[in-house]
Amino acid sequence: MSSTGARSTLPIARVQAIVELARQRGWDVAEMLAGAGISPDLLAEGRSRVTADQVVEMVQRLWRATDDELLGLGLRPMPRGTLRLVCFGLVGAATLGGALRRFESFRRSLPGLPPVTVTEAAGEARVRFDIGDVTQPVGIVIDTMLTITHRFMGWVIGGRLPLLRIEVPYAEDPSIDDYDAIFGAPVVFSAPAPMLVFDAALLDHPIMRTEDDLLIFLRNAPSGVLDPRAHSVSLTGRVRRILERGLSGGWPGIEDIAAELAMSPQTLRRKLREEHTTPREIREQILRDAAIASLVRGDETVTALSRRLGFSEPSAFSRAFRRWTGSAPGSYQR
Repeated sequence: MSSTGARSTLPIARVQAIVELARQRGWDVAEMLAGAGISPDLLAEGRSRVTADQVVEMVQRLWRATDDELLGLGLRPMPRGTLRLVCFGLVGAATLGGALRRFESFRRSLPGLPPVTVTEAAGEARVRFDIGDVTQPVGIVIDTMLTITHRFMGWVIGGRLPLLRIEVPYAEDPSIDDYDAIFGAPVVFSAPAPMLVFDAALLDHPIMRTEDDLLIFLRNAPSGVLDPRAHSVSLTGRVRRILERGLSGGWPGIEDIAAELAMSPQTLRRKLREEHTTPREIREQILRDAAIASLVRGDETVTALSRRLGFSEPSAFSRAFRRWTGSAPGSYQR
């Protein structure tokens, strides 16, 4: 992604959950935040956001510090390198269904891995993780486990794997707003167990990747699987991808967006209202995310950034940034 991109940012609640997990386990929270370039002051502001790269950095640091790739979600610690071995064991299967059946069998040789069950019913394939014996499972770790599994399944068959829904065993948190960007599917909260549900016909899809491909895929894990970019299939996500072109040229108007989506401007506005947003709000989110990404990278001055994003002067940008995040731009600079 170029420096002018606007990858979706993640709500600070994701970081707060990781911090709480680290505190419960006695891990070094200050070092973890500093290494990811996240100011502790941002934890107190509910509108704060972080980049996917910052969350990846936190997860990688926790992996190194704990030598547990499941961060306490397994029945016992799962040493670093285990997921790599699992992936190599799966990529040699003939079909996605065959790979998932192998995944089920790994419970015998990898007792730390939560037992996986793959079932079919009413045209649905369901990949269920049994975490019933795990004490106080943490939502961010559950979401990471589901995300990694989902992304890998899509990757091995050579494209996206559309989900019908996901199920999670915890209550909904209104401050978490990134499920559509990450999974692109409805979420069922307070379910009995974590589960991915998709069209059962995809079980017969052939595996398209080789071991050489896998080496590249795993090189910067979990970066390739935690990036929320381009996984949203909602109308909001589609409109966002069109509007993002405005960062490198003129902003598409409502008529342009509607024409590209083969609907009238009135229908577009109505459908976006049903998703509780507007083109203006989506554009503001794009500007916010582009600003946060630049400030975290530190490769532009605030003056240059405000000019690139179309603000008349830095003070106008700073006011907008406070409205978006509750903090001054300097809070996001390393």
